[in-house]
Amino acid sequence: MLLAPSSVDSPKIPLVVDLDGTLLRSDLLVESFAGCLSESPLAAVRALFALRRGKEQMKSILAHAAQIDPSSLPYDADVLATIEEARNQGCPVYLASAGHARFVEAVASHLGLFDGWFASDESINLAGSEKARVLEKEFGKGGFDYIGNDRADLAVWQSARNRIAIRLSPRVTKLLTAIDADAVILSQGHSNWKSWLKLLRVHQYVKNVLVFVPLMTSHTFEAHALVMALAAFVSFSLCASAVYVLNDLIDIQADRTHPSKSKRPLAAGTVPILQAGLVAPLLLVISFGLAALVLPSLFVLVLASYLALTTAYTFSLKRKMLVDVVVLAMLYTVRVIAGGAAVGVDVSEWLLAFSMFLFTSLALVKRFIELLGCVDANRPGPANRNYQAGDVNIVAALAAASGFNAVTVLALYISSDAVQALYVHPQWLWLICPIMIYWIARVLLMAQRRLLDDDPIVFAMKDRNSLVAGLLILLITAAATF
Repeated sequence: MLLAPSSVDSPKIPLVVDLDGTLLRSDLLVESFAGCLSESPLAAVRALFALRRGKEQMKSILAHAAQIDPSSLPYDADVLATIEEARNQGCPVYLASAGHARFVEAVASHLGLFDGWFASDESINLAGSEKARVLEKEFGKGGFDYIGNDRADLAVWQSARNRIAIRLSPRVTKLLTAIDADAVILSQGHSNWKSWLKLLRVHQYVKNVLVFVPLMTSHTFEAHALVMALAAFVSFSLCASAVYVLNDLIDIQADRTHPSKSKRPLAAGTVPILQAGLVAPLLLVISFGLAALVLPSLFVLVLASYLALTTAYTFSLKRKMLVDVVVLAMLYTVRVIAGGAAVGVDVSEWLLAFSMFLFTSLALVKRFIELLGCVDANRPGPANRNYQAGDVNIVAALAAASGFNAVTVLALYISSDAVQALYVHPQWLWLICPIMIYWIARVLLMAQRRLLDDDPIVFAMKDRNSLVAGLLILLITAAATF
């Protein structure tokens, strides 16, 4: 529990710093549990059962099952500055955390800023009043200054001489100022709405526009059908946001080593990890509640299938070479199927085939971009994918082949008898084929030139040429229809 001198020889009052939520803009207990769910699910289950014997037993199992890289953790700049200031004044500095000793030691050793550390072990959960007791025993009541961030730190603040806080909730701020009106609050640091929108991937909702495709291709232009499609869009968007949060929880360690994904809110610590873990199931409840109340039962079944498939992708399938690409394409295609279920129309085999080829191509483009990043950084491959940097050329070739196969399917559809019943001037549809060829080739060339981010669909929504191509396709489809 303690790695520190048994007595403090320095005449200066020591500074004691909390870890989770204070020095770190994250929580290693939640991180280690999420990591175990992905890497060692049995360990995560054992940890939950061990909670019956005490929180310290749960922490012990997770600490030995999960790995952390202390060099990639999101440290708080204000707290680090306070530590440096104390050290410059000759004050000893200690790290005191309810986290397991294995994690606390790793952080303390990496930073090299501490004269000692206190942590939980298999027998003691060093939180709240227990932490206050240990620190008071070591330094005496009022014999240390303390930096914390949560309600559990109130007991420690009562034993401290000076009280310093960061990222407090309004309720805890009120309780702390009742103890000490002169308590120092470094920063409130509440997550802003932009960080939450980024975490929920609201910009990715454009993908859920696919639920409107069956309504458009079947020419079902009725008010009721439009309302059903809108409800499907909202339900799918909320479900997708919940899955994005879960994915970021599971991938948090890998994201921190990625040049762009390290800026995601959980990896960067701009959204509290515990709050994110609570928001995800809430979004799922709202999503399925809306679907069950408004939409047909078949849509609910498709939505549940999407959730099951994307969860399997998050925990396992994304680490399997090419399986991940096929699953991503299926997840896009499921959106089309869900749109048909919502408005009560059958999705044609032509549309399903076109969707699978097109979205397989886009999924391969995503991997192509990742591999180009690995090549440029001289890395062997993505941290959590079963690809190597040397695969970059074949992945690009597969992306081009799948994309042009989608155009072939479109051409065969246009020449089929099915088109004659739906379009007044079906010959106009042939103009879509060269536009699709242009757009697919452009996406690959832009990726090769390192001008795409990691998602070609998001790129298309910002790219002028892509927007013009999309507008032309809509105009051509309208001209063919009326």
